[in-house]
Amino acid sequence: CSGPTKTGARQNQSYKARRAPGRRRSKTKPAAMETQTSEAEKEMREWCVALPKVELHAHLNGSIRNSTLLELAKELGDKGVIVFEDVKGVIMKNDRSLPECVRLFDLFHTLTTDHDTVTRIAKEVVGDFAAENVVYLEIRTTPKNNEAKGITKRSYMNAVVKGLKSVEDVDVVINDEKLSCTPMSVLGGDTKRKKIYVRLLLSIDRHETTSAALDTVNLAMEMKDQGVIGIDLSGNPVVGEWETYLPALEHAKELGIPTTIHCGEVPNRKEIQAMLDFCPQRLGHVCCLDDEEWKKLKSSVIPVTSFLFLAFHYL
Repeated sequence: CSGPTKTGARQNQSYKARRAPGRRRSKTKPAAMETQTSEAEKEMREWCVALPKVELHAHLNGSIRNSTLLELAKELGDKGVIVFEDVKGVIMKNDRSLPECVRLFDLFHTLTTDHDTVTRIAKEVVGDFAAENVVYLEIRTTPKNNEAKGITKRSYMNAVVKGLKSVEDVDVVINDEKLSCTPMSVLGGDTKRKKIYVRLLLSIDRHETTSAALDTVNLAMEMKDQGVIGIDLSGNPVVGEWETYLPALEHAKELGIPTTIHCGEVPNRKEIQAMLDFCPQRLGHVCCLDDEEWKKLKSSVIPVTSFLFLAFHYL
């Protein structure tokens, strides 16, 4: 990949010599072809949006609108909490490295430090997914505990649920046990209104202590009637030790709470093996598995999910 070989260079020169005098290869597409491509892309986009979709790996903070991020960051910048210009570039950048993505998630935690902001973000996120014709959505979020701001893990989650319930243009179903695919017209409802089923996964952040992780599991049990269906382990993949979170994940298993784990985002052989041995209901990402780990994953038949919106939007 360092460049053309000598043979390739000679072939290229020979090709140039054979071309008719005065002819030049077009470096741009003809206008008609560009129009056709544009129309095809538009049709494909419309087709993709129209398809009913299921989203199983949506992080609440990772789904915040750029416009909302910039607005909230500007407000904190005006208050002197952060330097706005330091984060503006990261927010607007399209090709982020993993460290830059982690930095952005750190910014999310700084921004979501009051109940009204959490409620607003939850409301916007559900509305945006519904606009993409997502009919079933699982949102992962880490319950925050910030005594200085008067936020507890429970009050944070209450703010999230409030946001889900405040969506106005879409029918949001949170705690209905049975998912219905019956058209609204059959039910006598408005066929123009969209319906989206939303469930919540409480995330254990890798920065947290064992005690804090156990609190999150217990909160998930308490909020089962409010759409909470599982526990997630996520966060900066180079932070923390597996042994810190294992007691909480085992506690979740004892309570019958399904678990999903971000696994193999970085090549950590010991941790990957331990996560596969734990055998959660789902795994996320699994980007850095070796051949033997792939074989083990395949034999365990554990489903794998990845947040494609996040991958395209932030990487």
